[in-house]
Amino acid sequence: MAGTKERSDHLSVRQPTLIDSRLIDAVSAQAAASPRRRKNFNFHAQESAPANRLLNAIEPDSYVQPHRHLDPTKDETLVVLRGAVGLVVFDEKGQILQHSALRAGTGAIGVDIPHSVWHTFVGLEPGSVIFEAKAGPYLPLARNEKASWAPGEDDPTALAYLEKLTGLFRTEQSE
Repeated sequence: MAGTKERSDHLSVRQPTLIDSRLIDAVSAQAAASPRRRKNFNFHAQESAPANRLLNAIEPDSYVQPHRHLDPTKDETLVVLRGAVGLVVFDEKGQILQHSALRAGTGAIGVDIPHSVWHTFVGLEPGSVIFEAKAGPYLPLARNEKASWAPGEDDPTALAYLEKLTGLFRTEQSE
């Protein structure tokens, strides 16, 4: 994993981090053990970094509230490294415009989501891990970036909504 090496002139030099099965296994295991059922592994050293690059492990029972990034610099790119995730894109009123299964190593493996687009993703297989990149700095989502038409992550109806979203992909998985 990422390391720091002190040089004689006291500058800190980060070492390359291999994105290998061992790292993916570790992040996936942390997601499986997490109450939210997902876990990030950040490659950027600080949340204030100008580029956010991370692994995001997500289990099928993890709910990510639909959201958008209003900052014009916050286009978001996702590439599936292991497993499968479902991308769902919505209009302003919460109607589903698009849903696409993204699977590691086959067909559609990723997506680039422009800023201001309402979206979420769902884990379709246990152990799914994506690589995510977007402009920094990291900022928590503002109220107007979270979908008011969808339950929040702590809402008791969130799991039923997640089941509805996951159901979009069941017929595709059985074909």
